[in-house]
Parts: sequence; structure tokens; C-alpha cells
Amino acid sequence: MAELRCYVLIDSLQPQFASFLGTVAQGFLPVPGQAALFVEIAPGMDIMRVTDVALKSTDVRPGMMIIERVYGMLELHADSQADVRQAGQAILDSLNLKETDRIKPEITSSQVIRNISDYHTQLINRTRHGDMIIPGQSLYVMEVAPAGYAAIAANEAEKAANINVLEVRAFGSFGRVYLGGEERDIDIGYRAAEQAINSIAGR
Repeated sequence: MAELRCYVLIDSLQPQFASFLGTVAQGFLPVPGQAALFVEIAPGMDIMRVTDVALKSTDVRPGMMIIERVYGMLELHADSQADVRQAGQAILDSLNLKETDRIKPEITSSQVIRNISDYHTQLINRTRHGDMIIPGQSLYVMEVAPAGYAAIAANEAEKAANINVLEVRAFGSFGRVYLGGEERDIDIGYRAAEQAINSIAGR
């Protein structure tokens, strides 16, 4: 039986996060304002069956399908939130699971680094897929498990504040979020990210 590690709906992809997904996704790229669903299961190869069920159930597009040794992750999106919800329900039905069978996410690290130094920014900027951070700004980093929940943390932070999405890793053993911006914006954004994670119910 498959284990539902992550199941999270994003009601409206924010401009930066949607654009960030366009730099890392290998499937059909999402655009701002679309709804999205992130699903992570184990064993990883079962994500093939999950993808088949979702795409045959309604009009959704797959942005990412990542298969690792242990976990499989799928991202779906559509203009219609109802279509995304329908695809998600089809996935749950095929696995004989409920949304509440997902693992409740845990924040394993949440840090704000203020007035970041110039050499530090260079290290970050060389490895990010999103926006850049500049010296003097603040950096926020979150690590969360299961990994897929990093997506909603980044999206909700962008909803709440004028931050820059630097990097989001929403697959693997742990998810990671890197956000940059002015100190006042990061202080608002990181609290929204934490609230998004803490509000998710699960087992």
C-alpha cells in the first residue's frame, strides 16, 4: 500500500513562485493565478500510477514528476481550482486514502539571517534558480519534512510580503525554501510560511 507523505493544494500560484517553477519544471509550465497540487508518495515508482489516474480524471497539466529511490513527487496545475481538486480526489480514491492520511509537516529549521554579507550572497546566487539576493538584505531559510510542503510555504510567504523567491526544493527527504528581501518584508513573509506549514493537519 502506498504511503501518502504530502498532499497540499495551492489555491493561486503567486507570480514569483510560478515563475520559479518554470525554471525547474520539466513538464508543462504553470502560470501565475493557476491552482496547483503537490503530491508525494512512497514507494517512488507508484507516482506513475498516480499520474495516470490524475491526468485521465480531468483537465490538469503535470509540471513535475520526480521519482527517487524512496519517494515520488507529482505537481499538477490548471486554471480551474475545481479541476485540480477533482484530480486530487481521483488520486486519493485510487490509493484508498483520505487527505488526512497525509503526514503532518514538521519544520526542522527556520532561520533569518539579517544584513547578509556580499560574499554570502555570491554563494547563494550561484546555486539558486529564482531571484537574486543582494548584500544588506535579509535571508530566510526553512527546512521542512515531508519535502513537498516547501511549495505552499514559499507561495504563502509571497502572498503575504514583498519577498524574492530564491530557491524552493520540494522533493527528496527534506524540502527547503530560500527567500530574500528587505528585513521588514522577510519578517512578515517567514511568519506566513511557518503559519502555512503549522496549519496543515495530518497523521
